[in-house]
Amino acid sequence: MTKILFVIPLILMASSASAQTQKREGHDECARDVSRYCRAQMQDGDQIILACLKQNRAKISKACQRKLASHGQ
Repeated sequence: MTKILFVIPLILMASSASAQTQKREGHDECARDVSRYCRAQMQDGDQIILACLKQNRAKISKACQRKLASHGQ
């Protein structure tokens, strides 16, 4: 579970200059969706979790969908 606190922000960071802000925002916006829809993939790495979120895009929260879209995903 601790890994989720770091996985989503790493996936969503657009640049190192805004890393601290996005770390908090990415976690807040997608953490629940990852634990709900991608729990089985949480130990498989960032790209697998991102793929899971994209596969479940219709089910994830609007905030997480917007965060993914804002980062070209």
